[in-house]
Amino acid sequence: MARHGDISSSNDTVGTAVVNYKMPRLHTREQVLANAHAIGEMLIGMKSGLPGMDLVIFPEYSTHGIMYDKQEMYDTACTIPGPETDILGAACIKAKVWGVFSITGEQHEEHPNKAPYNTLILINCEGEIVQKYRKIMPWTPIEGWYPGSETFVSDGPKGMKISLIICDDGNYPEIWRDCTMKGAELIVRCQGYMYPSKEQQVIVAKAMAFMNNVYVAVANATGFDGVYSYFGHSALIGCDGRTLGECGTEEMGINYAELSVSSIRDSRRHGQSQNHIYKLLHRGYTGTINSGEDPAGVADCPFDFYKTWVNDPQAARAQSEALTRTTAGTSECPIAGIPH
Repeated sequence: MARHGDISSSNDTVGTAVVNYKMPRLHTREQVLANAHAIGEMLIGMKSGLPGMDLVIFPEYSTHGIMYDKQEMYDTACTIPGPETDILGAACIKAKVWGVFSITGEQHEEHPNKAPYNTLILINCEGEIVQKYRKIMPWTPIEGWYPGSETFVSDGPKGMKISLIICDDGNYPEIWRDCTMKGAELIVRCQGYMYPSKEQQVIVAKAMAFMNNVYVAVANATGFDGVYSYFGHSALIGCDGRTLGECGTEEMGINYAELSVSSIRDSRRHGQSQNHIYKLLHRGYTGTINSGEDPAGVADCPFDFYKTWVNDPQAARAQSEALTRTTAGTSECPIAGIPH
């Protein structure tokens, strides 16, 4: 079972820490590199106090901060691997832990002619980058990141299968399901989420854990960066949707839990009424059994919108626009640079 309240871990449990990192306000590459060193030092210190820690997770924007100036955003965009990831990787080696870190931004392949990516990296205890995920759903209309295009699953510490997603990604149930069906046992959601959306985001993490029979680890920023106030509440959620541990709004707060590898696999293998992964692709099996039909139920997708989206994306877009609008912005609340 997953456990909370100790500082230990075992061969079966992944000791996982999430950090309420104070949102930095940086302007230069030198400041970013200095902050990367500070994150590395914090990681090493945490390991001394949490000897069972196998994995530590820092929020979105924790390395670079938010560059509200477009030129600073482009000037501080880096490559992966690069000096920033070298610093973070060295800390993982020294502490003998895995880490999830934010790179905002990663230079586009056509840098500087196209916008950077908002990227997360998973680094193992040998300092190697084992997953690089680019945010699929940038927080428009404010964020100017170039959108990524796919999710990934990687073997993490003790064989735990891990997917990374970022902030606004998590407001779309499709991404959780995509990661889950690729095999994720832990979905890491790194956020730079601000008020007034605290209640909604706390609910989302718990609901998606429950609906996908998956562990969820949320790391969110705290503090005020001169523009937004970040609500923290970094949390660890069990695969039944119940909170194992949750920070408040404190700056640099830490929470920690032990996530059992065998427990989630046992739950997925033996769970019945709430086994959403199985039931989604075996719809109504009790009814088909009672009808003398396939005991596996029905596998066909019953959702017309998803059929349309896959087969005719422009038609699906037209459905969206018929319900909303045809322009990116709105005339009643114009935002600079967004057409309306």
